[in-house]
Amino acid sequence: MSVWNTIQAQMQETLQQPVTLSAPQGVGGGSINQSCRVSSGADSWFVKLNRAGLLDMFVAEAKGLEALSAAPGLRIPRALCYGEDGSQAWLVLEYLELGGAGDPVALAEGLAALHRISAPQYGWQRDNTIGSTPQINTCEDDWATFWREHRLGFQLQLAARNGASAAALDSGEQLMDRLPQLFDGREPEVSLLHGDLWSGNYAYTRTGQPTIFDPAVYFGDREADLAMTELFGGFSRDFYAAYQNAWPLDAGYALRKTLYNLYHVLNHFNLFGGGYLSQAQGMMQRLLSEVRGQV
Repeated sequence: MSVWNTIQAQMQETLQQPVTLSAPQGVGGGSINQSCRVSSGADSWFVKLNRAGLLDMFVAEAKGLEALSAAPGLRIPRALCYGEDGSQAWLVLEYLELGGAGDPVALAEGLAALHRISAPQYGWQRDNTIGSTPQINTCEDDWATFWREHRLGFQLQLAARNGASAAALDSGEQLMDRLPQLFDGREPEVSLLHGDLWSGNYAYTRTGQPTIFDPAVYFGDREADLAMTELFGGFSRDFYAAYQNAWPLDAGYALRKTLYNLYHVLNHFNLFGGGYLSQAQGMMQRLLSEVRGQV
């Protein structure tokens, strides 16, 4: 039995109605999974495929989309089902027609509403992935501890295994020791985050609704989401003005955003190598210069 027959049978069981899938049509846009569009009658679905051992990545994505769907004002694709057949894993999602001309103000207001969803601790109910890298979400009461142990420290451990220079690792160790100075006692409000909010992970539907997808969800400092929107560009001035109007950012964001984006740059080094390590080291040196200047 082909994987598509197995997926079709699972969809029928989930939907409790007959499903006859069309031939899958490849969909571009991602480098981690094989992505396809399939249809049955008037209905379409978006299917992600990968090797069977990565099923848990799809389970985490489905749970993350479910969490994001609690935010008013954002159109989040619904996860229908997931599974594996011993050779391939899959995730079946609601297919959204994208490409509309949306309002960045609505996107910003939807994001601010998402960030208003809170929890007792930083972290999340389970680990997930950032790209294809494991993302550890062990809950902590203290934000500096969470960021040191489960974000910056974890990426530095991976970087050491991936051949990072002694100078870069030393800068990372110094920076972890100085985190209390960078946060200066600040305990941010616990906010539900998308976690991987670059321009490739948002869009507008054909009817103009803002949507975000491919999450790496956890509860943390909302500044981390905003920081990543600035890392690779793709968000308008109207978006930032509208977010500030909905929920102004705290003083010190201009410094902390470098710390938050360091996590993603280190992750890019761990995934792709290349010049990301020198970029990360430059960021660490800037942060260390700032905290030394505070003494």
